[in-house]
Amino acid sequence: MILKKELNVVADWRKIDKTDYLLAMERSPIKDIEIKELLKQGLTNKINDREIYMKGIDNSYLYEGYVSFETDRL
Repeated sequence: MILKKELNVVADWRKIDKTDYLLAMERSPIKDIEIKELLKQGLTNKINDREIYMKGIDNSYLYEGYVSFETDRL
């Protein structure tokens, strides 16, 4: 919401590799440049695109290890 509200961008999580993201998150307390670059590559100005929003939810579940949940089945 901060990205959307303040910068008029959102993360398109389909453009961010899960493994790269998780590894960057592990290292971010020491060196945050890697996570910043990953997120920067996934930003889009399509802030009202429902598909990007819903796929972001799907990917958040995927990143947490849940593979059976998909928003398009709702």
